[in-house]
Amino acid sequence: MATIGVQAMMLKNSFAEVGPFETLRKISGIGYHAVEVSQIPMTTENVAELARARDELGMNIAALSAALRVPAGMPGESLTADFDKIVADCRTLDTTMLRIGMLPFDAMGSLDKVLEFADETNAIARRLADEGISLYYHNHHVEFAKYDGKHLLDIIADRAPDMGLEIDVHWVQRGGLDPVSTIRKYRDRVAMVHLKDYRIGQIPDEAFAALATGDHKTFMAAFTGVVQFAEVGEGNLDFRAIIEESLASEVQYLLVEQDDLYGRDVFDALQTSYDNLVALGYSNLF
Repeated sequence: MATIGVQAMMLKNSFAEVGPFETLRKISGIGYHAVEVSQIPMTTENVAELARARDELGMNIAALSAALRVPAGMPGESLTADFDKIVADCRTLDTTMLRIGMLPFDAMGSLDKVLEFADETNAIARRLADEGISLYYHNHHVEFAKYDGKHLLDIIADRAPDMGLEIDVHWVQRGGLDPVSTIRKYRDRVAMVHLKDYRIGQIPDEAFAALATGDHKTFMAAFTGVVQFAEVGEGNLDFRAIIEESLASEVQYLLVEQDDLYGRDVFDALQTSYDNLVALGYSNLF
């Protein structure tokens, strides 16, 4: 049975302010007991606090995150430079899943670089498999661009057969595909699904004020920019169908995520998603 948890990217500010243990104690109080670790420095102290949360709070560390390479000028660990350290952290935290969050930036405009990325990640996936760890790739919308009629995500999946997939339903929708049929299509490759709603927001008053002055460019930018991330159940996605397909596909984790909170408190947003998922009848998955 799948477990509903939280993608910790949402919690990075709290991690920095009060540390992993206190942050995860708060989400445990809401009702979440699994977390996918992302955008948190994996220092000795933070790893120890994550292990403490696992032991004292029963917080399941669903997966860790790593890049193939860290872009110049950015912090973090990479699978090419820090392979042994990342494997050690997985073992310390009792997780057998590791995920890559996105394509390298410079690969987004080059099919050749995407193919290189897929080849390298497939080789890494084989090394990780020897360590008892599975590697997964998380999609955004850019993977639904077509090359000779074939979606980029299909190209990556075919080129890297030893790497699994983590499907983000918001980004699938933003890419113009149906989340349910996408999960079904990759059901043999998917172990984690990101639960992230897709909301059409309101055009702000400032845009109408700009329109009144003849500034059509500003108004049209607001008009085309109304797509928002949303708490689960606060947007337009059919989460009952998404979750039922995920369960049928034997997904292990369903991870609540919201890239932008639009000023809301992160714990309030997570409470809303929790309440809506319970109202849908999925309290048994927490």
